[in-house]
Amino acid sequence: MASIPASLRQLVIQRARNRCEYCGLSQLGQVATFHIDHVTPVVAGGLTTADNLALACVACSLYKGAKQNVEDPETTKTVKIFNPRQQLWTDHFRWNGVEVVGVTAVGRAAVNALKLNRPLILAIWTEEELLSRHLPPSPS
Repeated sequence: MASIPASLRQLVIQRARNRCEYCGLSQLGQVATFHIDHVTPVVAGGLTTADNLALACVACSLYKGAKQNVEDPETTKTVKIFNPRQQLWTDHFRWNGVEVVGVTAVGRAAVNALKLNRPLILAIWTEEELLSRHLPPSPS
C-alpha cells in the first residue's frame, strides 16, 4: 500500500467534507476511521495524487477494493466503477428514503458492487437521518 503524506490525507478529507465519496456517510459519529482510497488502484498504476484519491468509509473501501469495472445488474454490461474525482454523485444516484438508487448503469453497478443498501448501512442511514446528517456527497 502506498504511503499517503499527512498533508495530502488532510486535503482529501477536507475536500470530501468528512464524507465517504461513494455513499455519502459522514465520518462524524463513526467509530472507524475512513480510508483514503486510490480511485484507480495502485496495482493498476494508480498514483498517490489528489486527483486519484477519495475518502471512503471502511465498507465502501473494502467492497471496492481494487475493482475498476463492475457489472450493471440491470443490463449485465460491464462498466467502470463510479469515480468521485470525475463524476458527480447526483448524476448517478438518488435517495429513496434511506436507500441509494442507481439511476445510470454506473450508479446501479456501484450500488450493487459496494452493497450500498445492505441492512447495516440502512440502519446507520436511519440514525443519520435522525441526526440530520443524511446527505448525499457534495460535488468536489
